[in-house]
Parts: sequence; C-alpha cells; structure tokens
Amino acid sequence: MPDRHHFEDVADHLGDAYLRYSFTKGTEQEVEYLVGALDLTPGQRLLDVGCGPGRHSHALAKRGIEVVGIDISATFVALAQAAAPSGATFVRLDARDLPYAAEFDAAISLCQGAFGLVGAAVDELPVTSVGLNDADPDGTVLEGMARALRPGGRLAVSAFSAYFQVHHLEETDTFDTDRGVNREMATLKNSAGEEVERDLYTSCFTPRELRLLADRAGLKVDRISSVTPGRYGSGAPTLNQPEFLLLATRR
Repeated sequence: MPDRHHFEDVADHLGDAYLRYSFTKGTEQEVEYLVGALDLTPGQRLLDVGCGPGRHSHALAKRGIEVVGIDISATFVALAQAAAPSGATFVRLDARDLPYAAEFDAAISLCQGAFGLVGAAVDELPVTSVGLNDADPDGTVLEGMARALRPGGRLAVSAFSAYFQVHHLEETDTFDTDRGVNREMATLKNSAGEEVERDLYTSCFTPRELRLLADRAGLKVDRISSVTPGRYGSGAPTLNQPEFLLLATRR
C-alpha cells in the first residue's frame, strides 16, 4: 500500500455521514439499471473499485452477485464490511495498483470513487506514491479494471462531464483547463456536526476522451450516456447532465 492519499482525510472526517449526501440516495435505481445494462446474473463476480462505504456493493450482493469492493480509505472499508450482506467482501487497496487478472465478470467505478479521483491532486502526493509519475493515473485505474475482467467481461464507469462542469462553474470551483481538473472548496460535516474545509479535486472528461482511454485499456465501448446520480439511463451524451456513464466490454 502506498503512502497516505489525500482523500483518506476526507473519508476519515465524514465516516458514515457520507451516506447523508443527496448523490448517494439513488443507489437502488443505479444498481437496477446496471444489472440490466451489464447483463448481470446471480453467481457472477463483480469488482467495485472505489466502493466507499459499500452502498452499490451491498445492493448488488443482495441480488446474488458476488462482490469484492476495494477502497483506499480504511474508514470506508470498515464501514462497508460492518454492514456487508452475504456475498460482499471488502479490501483496502489503491485503485492505481489493482492486483487482479481475469478474475471478474464485471467491474464498476461509480460516483468518482476512484476513476476521476486519483489523478486530480497528483502534484500534491508524496513522491513514493503509486502513479505519481504517471501522466494519466485515471487511465491507470481503467487499465487495472480491464485487466481484472475475464475476456468478454463488462465494465461501467461514471465520470464528471467537462462540458457540464465548465458551463456550471460555481464560485467555490476552479477549473484547470490544462489538466481538465475541477477544484472545489467544500465544507464537510461529519455525524457529530463538526465541519472542516477541504479541497476536492475531480478529473472531468469528454466522451471522446473516455473512448480513447477505453481503447487503450483493451475495452470495446458499448455506450456512453449522459446521466445524473439516481437517474441512470441510455440517453445520448448531452451538455445538460453532470456525468457520463461508460459501458464497455473487455476484448
């Protein structure tokens, strides 16, 4: 495991308060859509990369999918494991250094749990961290997920839309046009009501970038849709929704 990642401080402060945020309330709709879109069936194995407290993993395991959830935050892994239904297990791992090879029928990384998160503040990470000298850590995550899939395995990744982010830039946001990274100064409140100010960095993408990254990772793109948390669907990319959802198949 590499040196401590900047997001771990965020997770340690939030703890289970993470699940109070509005974007976490659409889990059942998202999972129901993905079960159909990825053609998931009971007994299959799925890797949830950047699983957080395990909300998608738990919902999938309750549908008979065998889930391995990984996250860099020990706090989130402990929360996920404590509430885990049968069929879901959780491991603390860095998404930039996945050890799996052709082991899973499907893989997901949703709500910037890993993909879109790891490369954003790369210049602030310790020099010994995995991926520091990688020009594209988000691509490294996607390649690791692709390797984890069996040939023909399916993948779903959500990503912030660069189009939407630039159009709806808020006063607390700073968009780095060179790197395609949004920096947000956010006030985070834990379950005790204690507040801290934290910089949150998120990589943003266009559909073209997602197609190029997928191709480099050995994935065939099945569809890229514009989506909103809790309202996943198959609509074409637009300027008006905050995320893209990439669906792909390992060649």
